[in-house]
Amino acid sequence: MTLEFITNNINAKISQNQDILTFTFYELRVKYNLTESETKRFLELAQIRLENLGYSTYITGEKYMYAGIANTVKENEMMVAVKNNALQ
Repeated sequence: MTLEFITNNINAKISQNQDILTFTFYELRVKYNLTESETKRFLELAQIRLENLGYSTYITGEKYMYAGIANTVKENEMMVAVKNNALQ
């Protein structure tokens, strides 16, 4: 796993929906075949990158607001990132 892999993954998600990004267990552990330690490192580095891009990040079990609705990061979701201007 490289920084380029992380950047490309984030950019692909932003191109799909720039307001909210979801990183699931399936895509990280199964689709990309990351080990547990690689997944943890991916999430740490992605969180830094996303916060620099103006996103608030939430991990499994945390609560967040999106489009005026209270949500919780589901068990199968490892991280959700919400664009700061989309929080209301």
